[in-house]
Amino acid sequence: MKFLDQAKIYLKSGDGGPGAVSFRREKFIEYGGPDGGDGGRGGDVVIEAADGLNTLIDYRYQQHFKASRGGHGMGRNRTGAAADDMVLRVPVGTQVLDDDQETVLADLTVPGQRVVFLKGGDGGFGNAHYKTSTNRAPRKFTPGWPGEERWVWLRLKLIADAGLVGLPNAGKSTFLAACTAARPKIADYPFTTLTPNLGVVRIGDEREFVMADIPGLIEGASEGHGLGDRFLGHVERTRVLLHLVDGTQEDVVAAYRTIRAELKAYGAGLARKPEVVGLNKIDALTPEAVEAKVKALRRVARKGPVLALSGAAGENVRGVLDALWTRIADARAADAEAAAIPVVEIGAPPAEGPGYDPLRR
Repeated sequence: MKFLDQAKIYLKSGDGGPGAVSFRREKFIEYGGPDGGDGGRGGDVVIEAADGLNTLIDYRYQQHFKASRGGHGMGRNRTGAAADDMVLRVPVGTQVLDDDQETVLADLTVPGQRVVFLKGGDGGFGNAHYKTSTNRAPRKFTPGWPGEERWVWLRLKLIADAGLVGLPNAGKSTFLAACTAARPKIADYPFTTLTPNLGVVRIGDEREFVMADIPGLIEGASEGHGLGDRFLGHVERTRVLLHLVDGTQEDVVAAYRTIRAELKAYGAGLARKPEVVGLNKIDALTPEAVEAKVKALRRVARKGPVLALSGAAGENVRGVLDALWTRIADARAADAEAAAIPVVEIGAPPAEGPGYDPLRR
């Protein structure tokens, strides 16, 4: 399945159905009168986060989505049928952006989360609605209210706990394959990875987290060089970054600083995230070269530890995963503690004790 992480679509909720003009005329019944029913409500446009999806490819070939209009009102005071909702299923982590691609209108981060994005129009009134003591035979009715419509952008930001960043050919896909069941494309040339990949890391029986691998960055990615920085959005939600540096390069410090500069230029708080730096491909280096390059990286890396490893040979992969898990567990504990703190509205009356009034609203 082709990976697609953004799409522009047109949405329109359903129009309300018109009311009816009708009069009751039945044999042997002395008094008739207006009995035109109201129109039905138009369908809403609902966006739902589905757990089994991981791409927006469904919105590549169809860009227009319109909910049905409500049914017409009918005689005998029958109200028109309400239209069915138009439900759009998107992957977890999808953001709905305005046409300017900056204003976030909805953010779906939990499986099963539903957002009524556009409400359907109300149905119109039939002539029975306008019956009064002085107007016994009204012929007035109203059409249904129109639905809402707008163009929006869907942008997918993968949900992961750890994100892999680094220059092309730093060994990110090899590391992902070494510690997860994911099977990304691996080759000995730059830009092998063209789309983000996800894998689930399991450490023992109880520790588990999701890791995301994105295409490599090069100097000037924030200006559009190489594949650009458009895939960095997929590591915005991560709790920690694993910055892999190719140990076979001559200047590992320059490689590290290149990626840090691109993270800072991108923004979105990526440069402030906890970081674990991994000197990769140590199986191709002498112990003296490994020690020298680790020391050089420790002098410039301020966000976290510097560890030597080899994804291809499986050397010290477990140590790197343990370092990532420590920071992920701390972040999860902080989130759980923040969620447990009750939010009290300023100026609200106390829920109990002095000043509590159960009738106060």
